[in-house]
Amino acid sequence: RSIAINWRTEANNKVGFVELALAGPGPYFKKNSKKFKANRTVVNSETAYKDGFEASYFEAKIDQLIPNTIYAYRVGNFHFKSEWHQFKTANDQISPISFLYVGDAQNYILELWSRVIRNAYKTAPDADFFIHAGDLVDKGHDEIYWNEWFAAGGFIHSEIPAIAVPGNHEYQYLDGTIFSQDEVLSVQWNAQFGFPKNGPKGLEKTCYYIDYPDLKIIALNSNIAIRRQAKWLREILKINDKKWTVVTFHHPIFSASTMRANTEIRSHWKPILEEFNVDLALQGHDHTYARGAIYEKPVVIENNDGGSNIIGPVYVVSVSGAKMYSLDKSGWSKFGATQGKTGERIQLFQHISIDGDRLIYRSFDATGAIFDSFELLKENGKNKYID
Repeated sequence: RSIAINWRTEANNKVGFVELALAGPGPYFKKNSKKFKANRTVVNSETAYKDGFEASYFEAKIDQLIPNTIYAYRVGNFHFKSEWHQFKTANDQISPISFLYVGDAQNYILELWSRVIRNAYKTAPDADFFIHAGDLVDKGHDEIYWNEWFAAGGFIHSEIPAIAVPGNHEYQYLDGTIFSQDEVLSVQWNAQFGFPKNGPKGLEKTCYYIDYPDLKIIALNSNIAIRRQAKWLREILKINDKKWTVVTFHHPIFSASTMRANTEIRSHWKPILEEFNVDLALQGHDHTYARGAIYEKPVVIENNDGGSNIIGPVYVVSVSGAKMYSLDKSGWSKFGATQGKTGERIQLFQHISIDGDRLIYRSFDATGAIFDSFELLKENGKNKYID
């Protein structure tokens, strides 16, 4: 029933608004448009980089939208207006839903990531939303990288709602140092993304949830406050009445690359995901691909056509950008998880669709060729994992 629209202008623009209308088949829909004033935030990144900049960021949250309806909108001020974009609101009744998911874009974003997000759009142009599992950019305070990220996606960012979590590269010290002490969230993050503020205090727009009629999406911030988020996550899942639950965060429960381990996250989040039968955990960080689960009983993966019961979610680690690491399979097996599919040195995007009791997952490479797939079938409150 609501959507947040964000955009950026030069710093001297002090007023911004959204014009919104029910989309029509001809050009006359705009005669019935309504104007919504946006909130302005001025961001100065000169504290982060010597070549920093100052800009006005605008955000308009629009409520009480008609479900399952196509709207047209444009943004601007009294002197300039953008082109008209379109989006479709969610259905308020239980109905099929689909979404896209990618791991780290991070490096060579405009040069090499652009083909991934554009192929993702061509594969599922009617996707309800787009999950970005952290490390959207390499240097979180540097506007050059954000410029590339928005340019690579172009109008896709304007028409398919984004659900994103910060990765470690969105947390940096203000002098640009990576992996130093006292790192802070990207100075642009809160200003340029209109995510809900329904998470723990102090983690607004980095830890939150979004509800669809039969689906709950929970975004977690795997960089900080792990134990506090575990407590919050448990409380949210206790009252969760959705058939399907998807959780996304950056650092994986089971590492898929060499020399990596996220012990605190695994210790505090994994038991909760299992206790409440979360369906999918969508992650990034490792710059490889791995997909698998913990089985109730040992199975032979190659002969799993009939499906098997699993404990907790199907875990996925994926990468969409050009930075590549080497695969390490031991990060799963020593914790009781079984990998169903792995890959390295490959750029990927994922399309997930849900219809009733069935979830269909497909992973595609940058050329659009299918790389991996599985299904989840709900039976008596448990997931049958069909590999």
